[in-house]
Amino acid sequence: MSRKKKRKQTEGEGNPAASPFGALSELNDLPDGIASPSQPTSRRNRKNTTRGRLDIVRETAHRGGKIVTVISGFKGIGLPEKQELARKIQKTCGVGGTIKDGRIEIRGDLRDQVKEILEEAGFNPVFSGG
Repeated sequence: MSRKKKRKQTEGEGNPAASPFGALSELNDLPDGIASPSQPTSRRNRKNTTRGRLDIVRETAHRGGKIVTVISGFKGIGLPEKQELARKIQKTCGVGGTIKDGRIEIRGDLRDQVKEILEEAGFNPVFSGG
């Protein structure tokens, strides 16, 4: 058998769901809010453009004549970030690919599209090789 708890009566407050900020409109000497600057002031809000040079190479060796675009030269980037970057490239280009020996391999000759994606990510991609 359970007992019902009695509610405590509040005195003179009126509507308990009233806004606690209602009294702020009466105050006139409050400072204005912080205006958003046109340029971000911290490094976290800016696009990172100094992530290093990456080599984009077109290879056909040991692949039965099929062309593969290879991105190499990653420094200071872990495997999860490489996997995320490879997925983004594959999805944008509509092709398959993999990560082998710290390099991203994308099927087909897609060097121009890959370069644009890497530039958006803040890298400095360079075509090298054939």
